[in-house]
Amino acid sequence: MDQFTINLLFVGASFALYIGIAIWARAGSTSEFYAAGRGVHPVTNGMATAADWMSAASFISMAGLIAFTGYDNSTFLMGWTGGYVLLALLLAPYLRKFGKFTVSEFIGDRFYSPTARVVAVICLIVASTTYVIGQMTGVGVAFGRFLEVSNTAGLLIGACVVFAYAVFGGMKGVTYTQVAQYCVLIMAYTIPAIFISLQLTGNPVPALGLFGDHAASGEPLLAKLDAIVTELGFKEYTAHHSDTFNMVLFTLSLMIGTAGLPHVIMRFFTVPKVADARWSAGWALVFIALLYLTAPAVGAMARLNITEMMWPNGGIEGGAVTVEQIENDPKYDWMATWQKTGLLAWEDKNGDGAIQYYNDKSAELQETAAANGWAGNELTKFNRDILVLANPEIANLPGWVIGLVAAGGLAAALSTAAGLLLAISSAVSHDLIKGSINPNISEKGELLSARIAMAVAIAVATYLGLNPPGFAAQTVALAFGLAAASIFPALMMGIFTKVNNKGAVAGMVAGLVVTLIYIFLHKGWLFIPGTNSFTDADPLLGTIKSTSFGAIGAMVNFAVAFAVSKSSAAIPAEIEELVESVRIPRGAGAAQDH
Repeated sequence: MDQFTINLLFVGASFALYIGIAIWARAGSTSEFYAAGRGVHPVTNGMATAADWMSAASFISMAGLIAFTGYDNSTFLMGWTGGYVLLALLLAPYLRKFGKFTVSEFIGDRFYSPTARVVAVICLIVASTTYVIGQMTGVGVAFGRFLEVSNTAGLLIGACVVFAYAVFGGMKGVTYTQVAQYCVLIMAYTIPAIFISLQLTGNPVPALGLFGDHAASGEPLLAKLDAIVTELGFKEYTAHHSDTFNMVLFTLSLMIGTAGLPHVIMRFFTVPKVADARWSAGWALVFIALLYLTAPAVGAMARLNITEMMWPNGGIEGGAVTVEQIENDPKYDWMATWQKTGLLAWEDKNGDGAIQYYNDKSAELQETAAANGWAGNELTKFNRDILVLANPEIANLPGWVIGLVAAGGLAAALSTAAGLLLAISSAVSHDLIKGSINPNISEKGELLSARIAMAVAIAVATYLGLNPPGFAAQTVALAFGLAAASIFPALMMGIFTKVNNKGAVAGMVAGLVVTLIYIFLHKGWLFIPGTNSFTDADPLLGTIKSTSFGAIGAMVNFAVAFAVSKSSAAIPAEIEELVESVRIPRGAGAAQDH
């Protein structure tokens, strides 16, 4: 059986499972559509939250970014997992205690202002739309490779699949679909990692193998990797090279962005009790840790495998891989397959019949390059988003493992895309239409508007996914910055302070606007290529990149909110009483539909 057929079997079986679950758990009421009827067990919710969380950025892109940068990109791991600690301790139980359906509804009621609710909806839509671009980018990459079609065609196919199960199932359907998707994605991530760790180190636990010895040379694996990449003019893999201040800001931005992401917070509205919200967050961390402890090993081992494949004779002295080898050796078939997607490319620039992969910008390597007649790096394109998906092929693993990874990559991207689209549709139908425009809309009408809003959101996300502002994980980092600057401060102030409605609105607007402007100045206005004035390599403010600015935006939000609140009327007595009651974690009432 050929690889394409194996891929179809794995992907087709997983999709049949997801759509079958969505039909079985189809939402029949707004409570089921928004909060799964408040009856999800904490372990089940923890698993669904992990799937919702471990998106294309975690599964597909993160290991690639770590692989090609090394230690400096460990910020993704620290920021994203740290955010769950904040969420479990500071937000989840209190929001569940409040007993509403959505984040925007909490903000609107706590700050006793329809305007605050609408501003929260806008912040939510901006952050979630930016996030879903990253997911659709990952969907396009995965579908493009494993169905052997173009990246664009893969993205369009993925959009149709999301539409099929997310629009009809709502939170109830999405919850149980995400449990299945977690099982698929975690097996798909860890099984290839175990195989590769055994090949390279003899240790079946990838996280331990990373710090073990390289089986072929007897050297420590990381020392071997450092030696190879520095010989080719790249920076030492295990050392810190980037600006420390920007690194701290980026980690902080990811942490508070995690705690402010609406599609994650919504998961804690689905459990029966306040205590269950804390347990859900704890279980989610356990399930997430299984992947996040493996990701650094996947990145390092993949980088070593790729480098040794491009220099199969022992480094520069032995010579680079030949074009003939790439075209005729079955070990290199993965390169031709990925070349069809447009995400991998090479060119024999100097016509010597070999493909030299090295850092042609390295001053130290210029003399060696000139002496050997090299004309520049000939591995001209290697999209970071393909690394995890190509990893089993690079390591020459069995066909069923490659098929499993195909299903896992798609599960990761689709599960988060569904959660984000649900957050967007809930904000539009429940908070905007029912909360502000037409309070008397029927439940049937509200469900219809939610489904229409989700369909429109899918269309917009698909369009933007065709021209993303960066790799999947980089695009997602921008969304975290927006959530960190706008939603997280409003939630924190809503629970722990007596900031009034004017302060909350002014803070959210200030945080969102200043962060959006900073991102657009570096990534292009509305992410349109060529309209940027700065780049992350040469940022506007010192060393602060656009992906790190969310932490600054959050500080602006807090400062503006407190300043405006101090200069205006105090909050009403009933709201002060409400804030006090939310902070006492004793039971929770039923969700109130407004």
